[in-house]
Amino acid sequence: QVHLVESGGGLAQPGGSLRLSCAATGFTFGSFAMSWVRQAPGKGLEWVSGIETDGSDTMYADSVKGRFTISRDNAKNTVYLQLNSLKPDDTELYFCAKPREGVAGISKLLYEYDYWGQGTQVTVSS
Repeated sequence: QVHLVESGGGLAQPGGSLRLSCAATGFTFGSFAMSWVRQAPGKGLEWVSGIETDGSDTMYADSVKGRFTISRDNAKNTVYLQLNSLKPDDTELYFCAKPREGVAGISKLLYEYDYWGQGTQVTVSS
């Protein structure tokens, strides 16, 4: 059974940094491009970043480009999201997501994901 477990969230000051992790089990992790998405209270999900199966390609939403960095370690079945230069607007619940079988490459389309973790809360405040 697929499980995605996020960790690393917390409270950071504006301009600060956090590193999120997502440990995956129950599927062949290295065969799937993975993504991070986020959700603010009362708002919809926003795709944030994705990484190709072997880490050779990454993509970012314009809102985080240049500040966030996605990476993965296939030996550890883990995907990471480094959050730098944090802003109060980054205060959201962050999820990692696994795409459906057959989805090729990094997808920004949320309906193409079938498993999500429970999320880790990031709060940016002084």
